[in-house]
Amino acid sequence: MLYISYDFTDNKVRAQFSRFLQKYGRRVQYSLFLIKNSERVLQNILTEIELNYKNKFTGADSIIIVPITAADQSKIVRYGYAANEESDVLIFS
Repeated sequence: MLYISYDFTDNKVRAQFSRFLQKYGRRVQYSLFLIKNSERVLQNILTEIELNYKNKFTGADSIIIVPITAADQSKIVRYGYAANEESDVLIFS
């Protein structure tokens, strides 16, 4: 699992990067995505950043990628809406 946080001063670049990350995971907060990764997914994301976003950075822009190990996942504490996000939902009709 990865958490990817980003901040771009350019609204257009920020929107493009957000749409790019939506292909791989889900938005947790405005500029924070949770991605259930594999080595291939991580490599795809890093390659895309290198090829299409790194050259658009200003001094105020940033991307932070935080890998979370399986052992660390069990230590995550969630409250409110986030507490139910990982639960399975069954719908009967």
